[in-house]
Amino acid sequence: MKILGIETSCDETALSLIEVDNLGKNLKILGNTVHSQIDMHVPYGGVFPMLAKREHAKNLIPVLKDVLTQAGQSDPALTENFSPEKIKGIETILTLDPDLLTAFKAYIPTVKKPDIDFISVTVGPGLEPALWVGISFAKALSYAWNIPVIPANHMEGHVLAALIEKTGEATYRLLDQGILHPALSLLISGGHTQIIVIGKGERGLEYGIVGETRDDAVGECFDKVARMMGIPYPGGPKISKLAAEARAAGILSPEPLPRPMIKSMDFDFSFSGLKTAVLYLTQKLTKGEDDATISLTDNQIKGIAREVEDAVTDVVVAKVAAAAEMYITETLIVGGGVIANTHIRKALEKFCNDSNIQLLLPQTDHATDNGLMIALAGYFGKNRAVDWQHIPKASGTLPIGPRIG
Repeated sequence: MKILGIETSCDETALSLIEVDNLGKNLKILGNTVHSQIDMHVPYGGVFPMLAKREHAKNLIPVLKDVLTQAGQSDPALTENFSPEKIKGIETILTLDPDLLTAFKAYIPTVKKPDIDFISVTVGPGLEPALWVGISFAKALSYAWNIPVIPANHMEGHVLAALIEKTGEATYRLLDQGILHPALSLLISGGHTQIIVIGKGERGLEYGIVGETRDDAVGECFDKVARMMGIPYPGGPKISKLAAEARAAGILSPEPLPRPMIKSMDFDFSFSGLKTAVLYLTQKLTKGEDDATISLTDNQIKGIAREVEDAVTDVVVAKVAAAAEMYITETLIVGGGVIANTHIRKALEKFCNDSNIQLLLPQTDHATDNGLMIALAGYFGKNRAVDWQHIPKASGTLPIGPRIG
């Protein structure tokens, strides 16, 4: 089974073509490309939705072309096999994305229909303008090639990215049959911080949310704290680097920072208080005589970065530990871009080792948004396949499952 995954929920235009064997045990990546827009969003201090949408529209065809070339499926069509009626249908689907329409008409009719069984596309959560362009692209491909589409949940993709184990250069073993239940998932990214209980149902894996952030997500907190200290977007990786330097040099924060909700009797998170504490601390440190403003020192910045990362790590591990005890967890699956943070990753590894819990983590390059995770979500959700006319609308707040705790 060959599945093309399309991911455009934020600022990565990502496509991946995978092949899963008939037994559902082995996977091969036939083509995989991620085009990042990070540099374009730096002046805005975060992702600007309409700019992301415009860039997706420009990049989708070049990224698809690259993936099909990697997969050896970019053979030219013997003839332009699209009728005027089909071209008109494509124009109707992509009428709101003229740049994408122009590129689509210039490329898709010139290549042989690829050997693909399903197209999987992110329908939420994410930035709705960005989601829409990916969904429109999937609709147009489905219509042009007569291939069914699987609507994919972005957060489920992050869960599933941890369920493959590398066996070769582009080959992997699927680990879903080896999950010890009950299983728990921690999802930490720029937009989400959630704890999810995973069960096995008749239709595959089932998800229930038992804890989530009440305000800022972990990645969002890192970015906002970085901005307060004059560190440009994206702040998360830079905070991590500065924190590591502080630990190596024994540098501490000028003042301790709070661990919000660490002792609350639930599994929810709140990082706005931590962000506010950093704001007050930086204001205090930068106030000189006669209300003059002075700059933070390098050591102050490094010490605060370390304390922020420690605070977030302490809260995350405490919440996961409490949830693992409540739900008698045997497997912890961690996903989302923030798990690329080495300090948080090591703290979770230590917790699982000490607690005798199976830990499944994605490869670092699979932790951030990518098309592979959406192709995987398509494989696990293949029974939800629809034709191009019945793809759900984009949902910026689409949950992975119901709130059960």
